[in-house]
Amino acid sequence: MISKQFGGTGNPLASDPDDSTAGACHVSVFQPVEQAELPQAVQEFLKDPAGGRIPLVVTGRPDLTASTELARHLYDGTLLPDPVDHAVLLDEPADLPDGLVDLVRPLARNWLSPADLDRFGHETHGTLLVVGTYPRLRLDPLRALLHRSYRAPDVGLSFLSGRDWRSLLWNVAKQYARTDGTLTRSGLFTDTDRPAPVAGVHTYDDRDFERTDIQAAILDHRWRSVVFQGHGKDDSINLGEFTICGLNPTAPRDLGALGPRCAYGLPCYKPEDKLVPLNQVRAAEVVLSACNSGPLSDLALYDPRYQLLLNALDGPARTVVSAVSVHDSDRPENIAWMRGTGTGADSVDVLNASLAGSHPYPAFMRFGLPSVRSADLPAPQPFDHRPDDLVLTAGTRLTALLTGELLPPQDPLRPRLEKLARKVDQWVARPTSLASQSEREIRASLTADLQSLDHVIAQQVAAAPETELMNYPAYFGDRSRLDEHVDEVVCHCGRPAQRFTRRGLLPHILDTVCVVCLRCGDVVFRVPGAPELQAYAADEVAAGEVLDVRAHLTAARPGPVRLGLFVPSYLRDDTVVEPAVTKIKGSDREAREVSFRVHVAPGTAPQAYYFTVFAVQDLAITTARRHFGVVPRQNRPNPLPKGQP
Repeated sequence: MISKQFGGTGNPLASDPDDSTAGACHVSVFQPVEQAELPQAVQEFLKDPAGGRIPLVVTGRPDLTASTELARHLYDGTLLPDPVDHAVLLDEPADLPDGLVDLVRPLARNWLSPADLDRFGHETHGTLLVVGTYPRLRLDPLRALLHRSYRAPDVGLSFLSGRDWRSLLWNVAKQYARTDGTLTRSGLFTDTDRPAPVAGVHTYDDRDFERTDIQAAILDHRWRSVVFQGHGKDDSINLGEFTICGLNPTAPRDLGALGPRCAYGLPCYKPEDKLVPLNQVRAAEVVLSACNSGPLSDLALYDPRYQLLLNALDGPARTVVSAVSVHDSDRPENIAWMRGTGTGADSVDVLNASLAGSHPYPAFMRFGLPSVRSADLPAPQPFDHRPDDLVLTAGTRLTALLTGELLPPQDPLRPRLEKLARKVDQWVARPTSLASQSEREIRASLTADLQSLDHVIAQQVAAAPETELMNYPAYFGDRSRLDEHVDEVVCHCGRPAQRFTRRGLLPHILDTVCVVCLRCGDVVFRVPGAPELQAYAADEVAAGEVLDVRAHLTAARPGPVRLGLFVPSYLRDDTVVEPAVTKIKGSDREAREVSFRVHVAPGTAPQAYYFTVFAVQDLAITTARRHFGVVPRQNRPNPLPKGQP
C-alpha cells in the first residue's frame, strides 16, 4: 500500500491488463530471523540453497518488511547463483553480524583483500564483486578500479551494498532469489527522449506524462526491468509532474548532511500526490538513468535518507543500475537497452558500451550480480557516433554558403539552404542518430533535398552565370593560403598544367582546387569532393555553324549530377546552347560523357571566345573553361588538337 505521505492513488497489487500474471503472489522466499539466529539460519540455507528460504534480518526495519512482501510478486523460488571470479569485502568482518559474510561467500570463487584492488585489471582479471555498506563505497579506492574496468573486455565489475548492514544483507539475500519466469514486462519512462517503440517494451515519454497517471502505471504493475530517465539530483528523477523519489521515511536523518527542501519542513518542489517512492516499485531490475543517481558515498550531494540508490536497494529489486556521475545517456542508449531486453543482455554492459564513444569514464554501476545469460551473448558494441559522410559533407557546404558574405542576405537560395541546414543540424546530433529516422531514411531525405537544390542552382547558373554563387573560387580563395603540394596534369587543350589547392583560413571557408594552364589560364575550379570535369571541343568554329562540346564527368558519388554550359555575356546574343542544363546519373568510378552543342549565329564577330561547362552535385559546383575561336564562314573548324580524346 502506498504511503499516505506520497499521496499515491495506485494499487501495487492490481492486475495488469497487459500481463495476466501481474497479480501473481508467491510464497515468500525470504525468512526473517533475529540477528542472533542469523548464523544458524544461513548455514541451514546454504545446505540446500535451491530448496530453502533465504534468511535476513528486518527487525527495526519496517521498510524492509514491506519490501519482502513486494518481492513475493517477483520471485518464485531460490537458487545458488553462478559465482563471479573474484570478490572483495570493504567492511571489516568484525563490523558485520555473524552469518552475513557466510551468506555472501558463495557468490565468488576467490576472495581478495582490499589491498588487492590495486592489482585488479593489471595482474588480476575477470569478474569482480565489491561488497560493502554504502559508507565504504568511497572515491578511494574505487575511482581507479572503475576506470580500469571501463572498456576492459577481461574485467567485469559489480557491487553489493546498502545503507547499513541490514540493507546489505537484504541485497545479498536477493541474489539467491529466482525471478518468476512469467515476469516479462519491461518499461522505459523517459522525460528526455521520444524513442521509437520496440516490441515488448512499454514506453512512456513526456506526451504520456500529460495524459497518463504515471504513478499508477509504475506501481500498479510488476516489472522484470524498468528504466527511469529524466533530470534531477541524487534524490529524485523528474518525469514531468511525476517524480521518482529517493526518500525513505524510516531511515535516520543525518543532521550534518545537506538535505533537499523537504528535509527542512518545506513542501516538495513537485506535486506530492505524484511522487513515486522508489522502494515500492515492484521490479526485479531498476535502472536509474539520471545523472548522479548513484554517487559514491563521499561524492553524494544529499543525506542518505533521501538518496535514490539507497532507496532502490531497500526495495525489492535484485539488480539496481545507477549513474555514478554525469552522463549523456540518450536515444542511442535507450534503443540499445530496449533491444537488449529481448536478448537477456546485461543493462550495465549495454549502457556503458553504448556510451563508450562519448565518455572516457564509466557512467553506470551494477548493484547485483551480472546477468548470467550475458556471458553467452556477443559483447555489446559501443555506439559509434559517425553520421553518414553525405550528411557531414552537406553540413560543411551549407555552413560555407550561409556564413560570411558569399551569398547576400536577400539571395533567393538562402531560405532553402537554411531549412536544410536545420535538418542537418538535427541529423548530426547524437540523440537523433537512431530511432525516429534510420540512416537509410536520413540519407533518402537528404539526397532528395540536395537534388532539388542542385536543380535550382543549375537553373540559376544557366540563366545568370554571373550569380554570386559562381564567385566562390575568388571568395574562398581570397580567404585561403596556398598548399605547397602541386600536381602536374594535362589541360583540356593538351598542354601541361598545374593542379593546386588553396586551404581555407577559417572554418567556414572551403578549400578550392584549381587547375591552371599557361595558355588557357584558370581552366578548372572545384571544392574537394566535388565532381571532376573536363571539356573538349575544336579550337575553331565557323560563324553560322555548330561547336560540338564533349564533357567528361566523374561524380563524387554515384547519383544524379546536373550539368550545363554557358558562354560569356558578350556572346550570348549570338549563340544558342543545347541543352542549357541536363541531368545524368554520375559514376565515381568512371567518366561519363555528356554532349553539348553551341549554335553560333552567322553574324558572330570572328575572334577568341570561351565556354564554361559546369556540374552541380550536393551543393558543390565544378567549372571547366575552354577557349575556342569563331572564324569567318568560309573557314572550317580545325580538328581536335593532338592528344585530346
